[in-house]
Amino acid sequence: MIIDTHLHERTFSGDSKMNLREIVTEAKRKGLDAVCITDHDAIGLAAYAARLAQEENFPIFVGVEYLALEGDIVAFGIDDLPAPHLSAQAFIDYVTAQGGVCIAAHPYRSNSRGLGDLLFTLQNLLGAEVYNGSTTPLENQMALQTCKKAGLKPFGASDAHTTVQVGLYATEIPGHFTTTAQLVEAIKTQACRPVCLSGFRAL
Repeated sequence: MIIDTHLHERTFSGDSKMNLREIVTEAKRKGLDAVCITDHDAIGLAAYAARLAQEENFPIFVGVEYLALEGDIVAFGIDDLPAPHLSAQAFIDYVTAQGGVCIAAHPYRSNSRGLGDLLFTLQNLLGAEVYNGSTTPLENQMALQTCKKAGLKPFGASDAHTTVQVGLYATEIPGHFTTTAQLVEAIKTQACRPVCLSGFRAL
C-alpha cells in the first residue's frame, strides 16, 4: 500500500486548512491507498475517521504527532495520550508498552522540533521520516543519512496542512490493511520504503 503517513486535519490541528473529507478526496485523486491523520498532540478524530473510512471505502489511520521535550514523534497504536512534553524516550516507552510504534518526525528540521542525532541512541524508535514534504531537501538528506546509519526504517510523508501538499511524499508498505492495529503490525514486520507520489518513484 502507498500511504501518506503524516497529515493534519483542522479539527484538532489548528494550523491545518483541511477537513477529513477533503483529505480523502485529494488522496484518492492522487492515487494513494490510505492516509494517516497525525494531529498535534491529539487523537480525537479516531471515531469520525472510522465512520468516514467505511463510508468512503478508504482506509484512514489515526495516530498522533506528539511534541516530546526534544522534538516531534509520530506514533500509532495508542488509545490515550500521556502527559504533555514527556522526554522522547519516556514517550517511546509509553507507546511501546501499549504495543504501538514510534517514528521520528522531520528529525533535522531547524525549528527545534526534530530529534536530530538522538536517532542514534533512542531505544525502540522504529523509524524516521527521511522525506517530509514540509522540510527542506538538505534537512531531509541529513535524515536519510542518519536513518541508514542508525538502522531505522525510512518513511516518506507529506506533513500536509493544505490539500495541495497531500501525497508530496508517502510510504510504501507491503500488504493490505484497514485498521490501525494492522498498520502497526505491518510497520513492525514489513519493509518500509519512502516514495514520491509522481509515478510512485522510489527515493
